Amino acid sequence: MQSIKAAVCRAFDKPLVIEDVLIAPPAAGEVEVTLDAVAICHSDISFASGAWGGFLPAVYGHEAAGVITATGGMTEGFEVGDSVVVTLIRACGSCPSCAGGKPTLCETPHDTVKGPLRTADGGPLEQAMACGAFAEKVVVSHRQIVRIPEALPKDVASLLSCGVITGVGAAVNAAGLRPGQDVVVIGAGGVGLNAIQGARIAGARRIVAVDITEDKLAIAKEFGATHGVLATLDAPWKAAYRALGGRGADAVLITVGAIPAYDQAVRYLGRGGKAIMIGMPHSGDMASYEPVVLAALGQGLIGSKMGDVVIQRDIPWMIDLYEQGRLRLDELISGRWSLSQINEAIADTKTGSAKRNVIMFDRA
Repeated sequence: MQSIKAAVCRAFDKPLVIEDVLIAPPAAGEVEVTLDAVAICHSDISFASGAWGGFLPAVYGHEAAGVITATGGMTEGFEVGDSVVVTLIRACGSCPSCAGGKPTLCETPHDTVKGPLRTADGGPLEQAMACGAFAEKVVVSHRQIVRIPEALPKDVASLLSCGVITGVGAAVNAAGLRPGQDVVVIGAGGVGLNAIQGARIAGARRIVAVDITEDKLAIAKEFGATHGVLATLDAPWKAAYRALGGRGADAVLITVGAIPAYDQAVRYLGRGGKAIMIGMPHSGDMASYEPVVLAALGQGLIGSKMGDVVIQRDIPWMIDLYEQGRLRLDELISGRWSLSQINEAIADTKTGSAKRNVIMFDRA
């Protein structure tokens, strides 16, 4: 095992600790990726706050990009020197969900505590979300990575590992938007902006962004929203109806993990519309609906995990869109920080003003 620097969570809702940890070499079917960048996702913050429980100590981080520096063999063509993005989607490739084209719902269990990470004294250390990317290196399954062009900046590429595929994928894959349909996106943060981009790319006619600040609504319009509605209004869904020409939305994409957003989401729907549940509330939080209304109007609730993506198909497609100027990625980065500044970057992310903060690793 080799020693690397990592940001370790030793107590929920406390600052992460930069320390030396041990990482094992890749086994068969695995690769070692030396990281250049890892973005901070709100899921990392929720885990570190204890919102979903879990084992401690742990290394979070799951939105990363870097270069393969070792392989364990049987890696289906990946080689040392390849530039890649690293995702949390660890799919076996053969279970019913994987075979059915739903690798985000892989049914094969993976023990993240018995993964490649150990504390400096050899104790257990969770490789959270099968990534543990708040660290200089990761060892992951080759099925979690996608090769990217060497010239693609790694800070930009890291965003493709979660926030972008989750938002764009929710619009294109989970909602199945068709040209001419009307969409409401609740939340104009990192995932919300990408859901807006996904709706635009899918050909939506009207895209109404809903958020609590005018500043974020203005940013949403830069990414493709046609209208903005303040969530602080007494009945924001009525304002959305007016923006949509007097009818409800064909799809409502809920990109925040706030229960009020979930409680209100169905009010934005039109007949036959569907609410796509993307944002992750805390464990135990409950939302309420009136089932008779959904049944009578033919409406539906659909969960979307990681945008229902197939990373080997969807990430190359999104890179092409970026290179054509049709998918905005550079504009999503609010700040770049070092690993030693990770707690400051997390604090900045918590303010809600950042789209995506990225930790950059110095490999010189």
